Amino acid sequence: MIVPRYQQRTIYEGIYRTLIPDQRALLWEQWLLKIDALLDDGTFIELVQTTLEKRHPQSRTRGRKGTPAEVVLRLLVLKHLQHWSYATLEREVRANLIYRDFTRIGGEAVPDAKTMIRLGQAVGPELVRQLHARVVQLARNERVVTGRKLRLDTTVVETNIHYPTDSSLLGDGARVLTRTMQQIQAEVGAAGTAVRNRLRSVTHRLIEIGKASRGRGAAALARQQAGYQKLLAITQRILGQAKRVAHEVRQGVKRAPSMHGQVLVEALAQRLAEVTALTRRVLAQTKARVFEGNTHFKGKLLSFFETATEAIRKGKAAKPTEFGKLVKIQEAEHQIVTDYEIYAERPPDQTLLLPAIAKHKEVFARAPELVAADAGFFSAANEQQAQAAGVEKVAIPNKQTRSPARWAWQRQRWFKRAQRWRVGCEGRISVLKRRHGLVRCRYKGPVGMERWVGLGVIANNLLAIARVTTK
Repeated sequence: MIVPRYQQRTIYEGIYRTLIPDQRALLWEQWLLKIDALLDDGTFIELVQTTLEKRHPQSRTRGRKGTPAEVVLRLLVLKHLQHWSYATLEREVRANLIYRDFTRIGGEAVPDAKTMIRLGQAVGPELVRQLHARVVQLARNERVVTGRKLRLDTTVVETNIHYPTDSSLLGDGARVLTRTMQQIQAEVGAAGTAVRNRLRSVTHRLIEIGKASRGRGAAALARQQAGYQKLLAITQRILGQAKRVAHEVRQGVKRAPSMHGQVLVEALAQRLAEVTALTRRVLAQTKARVFEGNTHFKGKLLSFFETATEAIRKGKAAKPTEFGKLVKIQEAEHQIVTDYEIYAERPPDQTLLLPAIAKHKEVFARAPELVAADAGFFSAANEQQAQAAGVEKVAIPNKQTRSPARWAWQRQRWFKRAQRWRVGCEGRISVLKRRHGLVRCRYKGPVGMERWVGLGVIANNLLAIARVTTK
């Protein structure tokens, strides 16, 4: 049963509040007090409760009482405010009276990390979007943001993968295929073809390729290609064995003795088919790169576990290539992020400006007076259409122009001031990455990426509101 909040207080809490009646004023930081007051908004709890009730048809009226919606919301906010793991969140809340009070757990038992993971997964990207919209509305109600200004930039949020090389991807494919076949074999017993473990040979070939790749010259390249030929041959044998195992599952040769076991076997066979297709993609791209010299293979797979990962180059000297998804961050005054977007495929920055202005008008029911962005967002059409949409000042530099009139226009005082304000978007992205974890997404899949980025943005906005209103 899903309830909005804990109703009955424990004896422990009564004693605690009696001994320290003004504990909030004495012990709580001002920003935490303000965020606590913001999260008391009933709309938040209603949104979370409605979403949690959708997990089962009769969650509102039947079953034992689960973690209240208010506690779920505050636990997730605290996690992303502090950039903790679920295990750290459990440990800190359990041991800290302030965090117990903030999360409204009080003297109740703190949910364990696995329970919080399941609750976090139940809070899907649609709910996170609704919570973010409500936070922006509260910022408007507090007059922290009015929508006079708009600045935007893009960044890369990395997926949680290792650096992708062709050899390591082949090793991943071989390992997952072998593990899945062994799991099927454990369920069905000795029926059908016996599964052979070739992972020791795969490991030796990976070491051989790694040593050869550290050398230089034609001899090192020849050793590396020889190692790849052996690794490809072993992978082909593993694929052939996976094909036979999947065929035997379909034909009923490999069959579990129980119904539950058979359901598991069929699910593992489906997983085997998916990984087989991914491994064949890696085989194709490895042959193209290593033996044909094609380093721009179309549709390159970068991870077996985060298949949507893209290789994105943003021109950074320290990290030329980042592996993740492109994210748009759109701000108004006082570092309030009014919109974020995760793109399935990286779009050109020029195509993002006009939709950002349209989103700003949707949120604030008015066009911004000033729009600032870097040179990647510039085009003459964008500038004209932004002005036609009601934007008075468009501060986007055109660094490719040779027109003296254009350079003179970009040297105006208001334009330079707007560009100095735009640079703050870089700082905001840095804070989102360092403080709220947007440097690397720890949740799985595209849905996890949406949740991770959205909750990080919500935490940032709550801190920004608290900072402005508690000065």
